[in-house]
Amino acid sequence: MTTPGPASAALPANDAGAWLIVAECFGIERPTFQGEGPSCGHPALFIRLSRCNLTCTRCDTKYTWDWSQFDPRQESTKRAVTDLVAWAASSPVELVVITGGEPLIQQRSLVPLVQGLLAAGKRVEFETNGTIAPDCALLVDGVRFNVSLKLASFGVEEGRSISSAALQAFVASKRAVFKFVASSVTDLDRIAELADAHRLAPVWVMPEGTTVEAVNAMTRLLADAVARRHWYFTTRLHVLAFPDARGR
Repeated sequence: MTTPGPASAALPANDAGAWLIVAECFGIERPTFQGEGPSCGHPALFIRLSRCNLTCTRCDTKYTWDWSQFDPRQESTKRAVTDLVAWAASSPVELVVITGGEPLIQQRSLVPLVQGLLAAGKRVEFETNGTIAPDCALLVDGVRFNVSLKLASFGVEEGRSISSAALQAFVASKRAVFKFVASSVTDLDRIAELADAHRLAPVWVMPEGTTVEAVNAMTRLLADAVARRHWYFTTRLHVLAFPDARGR
């Protein structure tokens, strides 16, 4: 773990008024860890931003965007970037995961947030759907991208969820991994097509499921086929450890 730096020195003065629309922040009062991908099991803080540019029917964080089911006045707040940096800097945990929703929608204010977090001794992972290219100011040491492309089986048209231009930018950055939620062995064929077409590597596969039983069953269904393709395989550790617990 790194020792947090002083939050007052972490943010450039010209970005002192920056703010973000936030759904929730967690990981300090109730410690947790990154539940999936390359950093699975690492202690982590989470800044979950509100709003998304996709409307996936199988999304498990609809409270960040589906206002037919949720009230945005109850589910989101404006938070100053200075406050978010100070919140993260108050913890010795090194990894900060910025997720959503789709965080890169608010990219302009993410630049000072990331600068502040890095100055406070943190490292940053973005969880993004891969439809918006990252600002070059985010492509710096200490920042990684977990690009979670959404297949048609996840309940979204791939014409909306697959952006060749954005994927090209993530590939060129050399700071991204490409993570797919799979709900069948057939999904793996589609993943292979996309990986080949867009030169995506490394490829990570994650079993779909929001319960322990579903994650375990899908893991057993997919494991052999993923192994044969020599891809990486990740579980959903937060689902296994903290079932039905929001903010973990």
